[in-house]
Amino acid sequence: MAGAATTVATPNPLRDGRDSRVPRIAGPCSLVIFGVTGDLSRRKVLPAIYDLANRGLLPPGFSLIGFARRDWTDEDFANLVHESVSSSARTPFREEVWQQLKEGLRFVHGTFEDDAAFHKLATTLKDLDRDRGTGGNTGFYLSIPPSDFPIVLEQLSKNGLAQPSDSPAGQPKPWRRVVIEKPFGHDLKSAQELNALVNTVFPERSVFRIDHYLGKETVQNILALRFANQLWDPIWNANYVDHVQITMAEDIGLGGRAGYYDGIGAARDVIQNHLLQLLALTAMEEPVSFQPKQLQIEKIKVLSATKLVEPLDETTARGQYAAGWQGSEPVVGLLQEEGFDPNSRTETYAAITLAVETRRWAGVPFYLRTGKRLGRRVTEIAVVFKRAPHLPFDQTMTEELGQNALVIRVQPDEGITMRFGSKVPGSSMEVRDVNMDFSYGEAFTEDSPEAYERLILDVLLGVPSLFPVNEEVELSWHILDPALEYWARSGKPDLYEAGGWGPDSAEEMLARSGREWRRP
Repeated sequence: MAGAATTVATPNPLRDGRDSRVPRIAGPCSLVIFGVTGDLSRRKVLPAIYDLANRGLLPPGFSLIGFARRDWTDEDFANLVHESVSSSARTPFREEVWQQLKEGLRFVHGTFEDDAAFHKLATTLKDLDRDRGTGGNTGFYLSIPPSDFPIVLEQLSKNGLAQPSDSPAGQPKPWRRVVIEKPFGHDLKSAQELNALVNTVFPERSVFRIDHYLGKETVQNILALRFANQLWDPIWNANYVDHVQITMAEDIGLGGRAGYYDGIGAARDVIQNHLLQLLALTAMEEPVSFQPKQLQIEKIKVLSATKLVEPLDETTARGQYAAGWQGSEPVVGLLQEEGFDPNSRTETYAAITLAVETRRWAGVPFYLRTGKRLGRRVTEIAVVFKRAPHLPFDQTMTEELGQNALVIRVQPDEGITMRFGSKVPGSSMEVRDVNMDFSYGEAFTEDSPEAYERLILDVLLGVPSLFPVNEEVELSWHILDPALEYWARSGKPDLYEAGGWGPDSAEEMLARSGREWRRP
């Protein structure tokens, strides 16, 4: 009608595709887990999948296929998933969510050498495409030892599972992705061989190497802390930072884990992946954007500029826990743990000194340490600042004053602490350290999702921001290999008492430069 008012639709900002605040829901897909009956799957992966479903982030037709040696039916597998969810899920159990998830559960019985089992897997996936509308999109989660990678990858390739089928005209091509758990090799040479093997079957853009530390909320908050706040940028450099300490301490021993841990050790298990990734996030320059490629470029620049400080006999330390007390309980040493060789030279504590040879960080040592059977479970990044160049106080006024520090607590009490000097109340001038504390648990009303929730969802969405690429893995080994080779030539690790904070050689490592380890 002439003269009628024209209605202009106002766009809803919550529907803006650029708005990262809106939770992204995975599209139609299936996930196959190899090694589904293992401890990692039962404690972390299966509960995380349920939690994603409970939060409405998985599509209604999502399907989960378990592959293992056990002669199980689909119902037996559903019982395993239910048990895992009941004991370890973060979110409350809801029957309607469980029933929807259960409809998509399938189990394939067989060994990795069994051609018939992989043929059945291919048939099962086709049936799910037809019955549940998974669209031919499939992720393969290799929760298995690296020694089994070659045969599984060969079977996936041979049975046409690694290559997506062609899609009808006008529809997007289905995807295939593979998830790999650490360790990513044993040294640089084996990592290069493993990467080459994986990439013969899956292109690098389809490979997701899980480092669960990168899925932790506090680790991602390093980027927000550094690049969303002007407060830190002027002092985040060698002009003001004295040194950086990155610590991952555990209070548990290795009883029952000899098969996995003996011959690997603390440096390969933790420093090569977790701690070097934390170093990269701490030291990287601001990316052009938070697109995955831009984040990877900046991390690769840092790792390319990082090397061990020499001489290694003074700048590295390693240890092996002996008998002692963990809390109020007496515990045995590593060599008395079940399954360990009495002559084992596997280190349970490792500390190294690194230099990041960039303009920002020249002259600032980065100290990385990790260990089992230490005083408490804690992971933190401590940026320790230089002392004020001039203190207009008598020495007695500041004898209890340490160095300013910014401490990012990754676990267990996620948050950030600032340490600075403040006057003690009273008539005299006395300055001592105080802490200003931010805690995730107190500042936000919502719980942080588990790391595996974020990482599995990113796999299904095809977002590789938090996953190390080939070059990062190989650079990390390039940094660490000289220390591993030096230790292999240098006899046994130093002993340290369980429940303490590592061997004397680690304390001496910092004392040579007039520094000391923080007591978390």
